[in-house]
Amino acid sequence: MFDSISPSYDFLNHFLSFGTDTYWRAVCVKEVIRSHPGKILDLATGTGDLAIKMATKMKQAEITGADISEAMLGLAQKKVFKKSLEARISLKHASVHSLPFNNQYFDAVTVAFGVRNFEDMDKAFSEVKRVLKPGGKCYILEFSKPAHPAVSFIYNIYFKHILPWLGNVFSGNKIAYRYLNRSASLFPSGKTFEDILRKNKIEPVSTKPLTFGIATLYIGKTPE
Repeated sequence: MFDSISPSYDFLNHFLSFGTDTYWRAVCVKEVIRSHPGKILDLATGTGDLAIKMATKMKQAEITGADISEAMLGLAQKKVFKKSLEARISLKHASVHSLPFNNQYFDAVTVAFGVRNFEDMDKAFSEVKRVLKPGGKCYILEFSKPAHPAVSFIYNIYFKHILPWLGNVFSGNKIAYRYLNRSASLFPSGKTFEDILRKNKIEPVSTKPLTFGIATLYIGKTPE
């Protein structure tokens, strides 16, 4: 599915979120910078937006972007070359459920709008915990459910009806954007998601709702 929508993916991300996705990623990068990580794994890296943003802000960091979609990685690689970041960003075709990295290798793991696509969250976060160093942090940016009734009403209309229609117009794949609505609405956000992290020995240290709670940035830490 992600291979099929890859040509229009970047445009639709920015267009359908009215550019807010750029702000959300900027908030995530600011939080990552606080920990001064040397080695970062960006899971579900897609076309590499978050990895590239981190590389431009953290000159000493080594960043690995991993994704299961080869088409997305192909686009990410073009963007990395265009910005002359190939010495600092490496891309890997991999599944989050079986990561091809050594134990305790990374200082930080980031995931932007990819966790809701994990087939088995427990298995995925077990792998995240395995590749993180003791005291390492994971930063998870994901859609969530707005608490305010008026915002929630508008959000539901947009995600259920308008977004799939626009997605179909520009990408020719209405099913993919209906999937986005379903996956976002079914995602176990808030305290429920924090419990999933705890279950996998990643302690939530911060949960930050963004833009009326349309998205949330979760920060977790492994035991030292």
